[in-house]
Amino acid sequence: MKINEIFYSIQGEGYWVGLPNIFIRFTGCNLRCSYCDTKYAYTKGKILSIEDIIQILNKYPCKFVCITGGEPVIQKDIGILISNLFKKGYNICLETNGSLDISEFIKVEGLIISLDIKCPSSNMHEKMLFENLLIIRGSDQVKFVIKDRVDYEYAKKILDKYKTSAAVFFQPVWGTNIKDIARWVLDDGLNVRVGFQFHKMIWGDVRGF
Repeated sequence: MKINEIFYSIQGEGYWVGLPNIFIRFTGCNLRCSYCDTKYAYTKGKILSIEDIIQILNKYPCKFVCITGGEPVIQKDIGILISNLFKKGYNICLETNGSLDISEFIKVEGLIISLDIKCPSSNMHEKMLFENLLIIRGSDQVKFVIKDRVDYEYAKKILDKYKTSAAVFFQPVWGTNIKDIARWVLDDGLNVRVGFQFHKMIWGDVRGF
């Protein structure tokens, strides 16, 4: 498996925001979002076995693991890794970009899936597999990264068309105004959670945190 980095930090998004997490960032992504903040993970990394990964995780005083990328679902043995981590007592959140079939992972009890649905400003919104929204569970989460009113209205339309029981998060593209999103959500009475990248508020926009 090609790993870009493994690091220990504070989770900045979603259900686990504020919790210490170990992040496993895989190399490679099938999308090229305009605002991507992990372009360094497109190609750079090193090959590690599942045993190598677990050995690194054992160094940290934490049982919460966020599997991210890049795009981890394109990894051949990601299911085997998840199974092995559960056997070791880890809690796992799998972050995926919304363009690939997640039906295999929906079957995994205890796994939290964080599904990122791309909006127009990403330039990748036409690559989304919206059927994922029809099968995602109430224990999972859906994220929309929003840059402007166009993105916001797009996210609303998607949620209206594809009903989901999962928690929904609206967060701004880093550097844009979260107050705008908060006001729009309040004005429209949406049942979504307004969030931001909390880890960047702590550490800044730096790699490995």
